[in-house]
Amino acid sequence: MIAFVFPGQGSQSVGMGKAFHDASPAARAVFEQANAALGFDLTRVMFQGPETELALTANTQPAVLTASVAAAAACAERGLTPVLVGGHSLGEYSALVVAGALALADAVRVVRKRGEFMQEAVPVGTGAMAAVMGLALDAVEAVCREAAQGQVVEVANVNSAAQIVIGGHKPAVERAVALAGERGGKKSVLLPVSAPFHCALMKPAADRLAAELDRVTVRDPKIPVVRNVDGSLTRAASDVVPLLLSQVASPVRWTDCVQRLAAEGATTFVEVGPGRVLTALGKRIVEGAKAFAVEDPASLDKALAGPKA
Repeated sequence: MIAFVFPGQGSQSVGMGKAFHDASPAARAVFEQANAALGFDLTRVMFQGPETELALTANTQPAVLTASVAAAAACAERGLTPVLVGGHSLGEYSALVVAGALALADAVRVVRKRGEFMQEAVPVGTGAMAAVMGLALDAVEAVCREAAQGQVVEVANVNSAAQIVIGGHKPAVERAVALAGERGGKKSVLLPVSAPFHCALMKPAADRLAAELDRVTVRDPKIPVVRNVDGSLTRAASDVVPLLLSQVASPVRWTDCVQRLAAEGATTFVEVGPGRVLTALGKRIVEGAKAFAVEDPASLDKALAGPKA
């Protein structure tokens, strides 16, 4: 059984999606729809850069979503389709589009705003994120509680048993990194991000996003979508908006998501869109899982030769 998983912010690179744009009519139509919905040439930013323009959160989020949905369209053109879908953070929107719960035009407009709101929620330099390696989740949560000292520092991503990301006020994150080292953590590093995503400091972004999502038509997904907040499955339209709002300031429980997909019968995980981060994580989380990354026609050929539903 095949599950598609979609990457989040941080997987972007100049040129992403261009090979599918040039080779696949279905993918090209996705890029054209995104440009029309946004009212500007997003594909120029994606294909030509510069990197600094693509790295602006308000550009990155619709760009990664568009590249991912375009890759999924190219997969469908070749007969590769999922039975289950999920996405990491921003990637949850890609999953909802591919599942038919959100229209592409609505999703690209919403995630552009989501990017702006998340960037504006915390002044630049105030927040930070760090990857903590080699400590169990409960130990990382204890470190965060001790390091907070009246500020915010929380688990933001549970990417695998060996990699947990924390976020919050920069001084508190730095204290947590130091404490993690003292408690036996192998390595903790501050991440080059523009804001502390998926922690309580993002609550203002969630409040602003609510108004944008209120204007969007949501349908029941045609296939189940595993969600970041709790690793459960979304099968009804009524669940979509509340959980997307919760997601903004809550941890991405990616380990739970992948384990749930496996529990539902997924044996092959296809990372659809730019990058290969989720492919590596999937192999760590589910022993014996087949995992493929599809970001261009050549990697789609490889995936088609491998997965069996």
